[in-house]
Amino acid sequence: MKTYLAEVLGTFLLVFIGTASVVTGFGGALPLGQEGIGLAFGIGLIAAAYAIGPISGAHLNPAVTLGVFLAGRLPAKDLIPYWIAQVIGGVLASLALWIIVSGQVGGHTTGFGANGWDVTKWGVSSAFLWEVIGTFTFVTVILGVTAEKHSTAFAGLVIGLTLAGLHFAIIPVTGTSLNPARSIGPALFSGTAAIGQLWLFIVAPLIGGAIAGVVAKARIFEKD
Repeated sequence: MKTYLAEVLGTFLLVFIGTASVVTGFGGALPLGQEGIGLAFGIGLIAAAYAIGPISGAHLNPAVTLGVFLAGRLPAKDLIPYWIAQVIGGVLASLALWIIVSGQVGGHTTGFGANGWDVTKWGVSSAFLWEVIGTFTFVTVILGVTAEKHSTAFAGLVIGLTLAGLHFAIIPVTGTSLNPARSIGPALFSGTAAIGQLWLFIVAPLIGGAIAGVVAKARIFEKD
């Protein structure tokens, strides 16, 4: 039970810090821009990784959990409970943010850091491929730096910086999900448009994570 509670807390930290930077980072006195938002997600992940990593591994992401499972590093019995815990953490983070900002002057009822793509600029296939390839890259790095032969005390830092870098590249297209739990919570508070596009941010990251897990299982990038 402690393992799953750790995933709830860690995912809460990641989603709350990251999406709060989206909500408060545009149009304020100190606008963050995409670089600041990318760093917020990366720093949020680093904080969560070092806080709860020793307890649950700090997956914080159903795509990561699927990749870890397919790589042979997680028992099948933990797969669904991890997913449930992560989604709960993401939803609680968005709920907390909604409670905080809805009381501001004028209120705030939409755009809680939800993912989405502008259909006038990007086709669904482009958005889908960005999310698949981005998640594959992200999960491959995680599986690499946490492998028994390659594990390092700096793994959390490397993973967080990788997430930040991917945000720099993908924010203009989809807002950068790479994580179904990160997308589900904000979408629930952001209106029908976000809900309508949510499927992509569930399916594409899971495909990317699965491919990374299969590649890691095959040990293609490991020395003999």
